[in-house]
Amino acid sequence: MSSITPRETAPPHRAGPETSAVPTRWLDDEQQNAWRANAAIMIRLPAALDARMQTEAGLTYFEYMVLSSLSEAEDHTMRMSALAARTSSSLPRLLQVAGRLEKRGLLQRSRVPGSGRRTNATLTDAGYAKVVEAAPRHVVAVREYFIDVLEPGDLAALGRIGAAVGVAIDQNTPGLGAADPPAPASD
Repeated sequence: MSSITPRETAPPHRAGPETSAVPTRWLDDEQQNAWRANAAIMIRLPAALDARMQTEAGLTYFEYMVLSSLSEAEDHTMRMSALAARTSSSLPRLLQVAGRLEKRGLLQRSRVPGSGRRTNATLTDAGYAKVVEAAPRHVVAVREYFIDVLEPGDLAALGRIGAAVGVAIDQNTPGLGAADPPAPASD
């Protein structure tokens, strides 16, 4: 039995007591197929990119995204909270990865003067060199796994889909972090 579409002969799966009188709107076949195809992208694509990045550049895919985001920032510096949002990460996860990258000499963290606990991350020269080395291979992988397998018009549709899903996530998941959040008082 699927947790998205129950079998007609079995009762719907329930994780806990009913929290609403609103009946579940199960997915039809077309919706189920689209969801499963996109779930595969969400799970398998990052795993494939991660394995390839580790083999080819000695970085995890997430480490590459952190370094790449810093390489695009003014002065190669970002607030940790903004970097977490930019990489769709939690701040605790980013702090752990930043610590590893800092030990490798690829980024440097520094406290922001003033009140509150704010920290900047700055890409080092070694970190920039690592991004420059890894970026061409990353683009090849993105093209091979994603861009070059799409039909004309798919990119525009995916852009609209990604934006709509992003808005829904931001609106329905308080505290998760939007793509461009306001600067918090502390991080």
